[in-house]
This record gives sequence, structure tokens and C-alpha cells, in this order.
Amino acid sequence: MTEQSTPNRIFKIGTTTIAQDDSLAGKSLDEIKTILQRTYPEVAHATVREITLEDGTVAVHYIPQAGKKG
Repeated sequence: MTEQSTPNRIFKIGTTTIAQDDSLAGKSLDEIKTILQRTYPEVAHATVREITLEDGTVAVHYIPQAGKKG
């Protein structure tokens, strides 16, 4: 009998795709957001959209907020 604890997840930031590995497994979206914003600062204020793909993979899209230039 196989036991699946969490579905596979991928995280998309613009054109970058990050596949879930052992370091991200079991973490909440808030914890992952904290980790990712070290490298991708636009994640800090991004809108999060989560969808399930046909193969059962959960795709989490971080959509950056438009800012104003000044």
C-alpha cells in the first residue's frame, strides 16, 4: 500500500518554475513564500493563485502586483 501525504506542487514566478523538493515538502504556502522571497522579492506582495493540473499536480502562481515608478 502506498501512502501519499501531499500532492506534488510547482511554484511559478513569472517565467520561472520551481518544483517542490524535500526542502519544501510539508510546508505551508506562507512558509514557502518566506523562503522564495529571499531570491524573488516580488513574491512578498504577489497575488497567489493555486490550480490543480490534470495529473494532480498543484500549481501555485505568484502574480506580482503592478507598482508605480516614481
